[in-house]
Amino acid sequence: MVVVINAEGHILGRLSTHVAKCLLNGEEVVVVNAEKAIITGSRDEILNRYRAKYVRGTSTNGPFFPKRADLIVKRTVRGMIPFKRPTGRNVYRNLKVFIGVPKELENIDMMKIESATNIWTDKYVTLGEVSRHLGSRVR
Repeated sequence: MVVVINAEGHILGRLSTHVAKCLLNGEEVVVVNAEKAIITGSRDEILNRYRAKYVRGTSTNGPFFPKRADLIVKRTVRGMIPFKRPTGRNVYRNLKVFIGVPKELENIDMMKIESATNIWTDKYVTLGEVSRHLGSRVR
């Protein structure tokens, strides 16, 4: 069974926990509009925190943190599954994340997670803004 989730207006952490649970239950998950997911909090604090994650380490030894919005979502979900075990790596392969909506998924009904859309503050940054701040060229 394939679950298609539209990330537009969803809080990144809550979206990622739901995706991780679906993956661990054996479902294939596709997330579209990854650049429109949001992170709540002060704009400057969020951008500085993600910049610090990106520049940490060296260019040869890592740790490596992605710039693109779709890969940031994948990395966030990866932190919520047991990735260092074989079962975690196998379920991680069932996750696909896209920037925008691919043509083959335009006519499919997309899921909306109610618990991930409860935005109670006006302080937030979209993942697209974070990726542009990190230097991503994908728009």
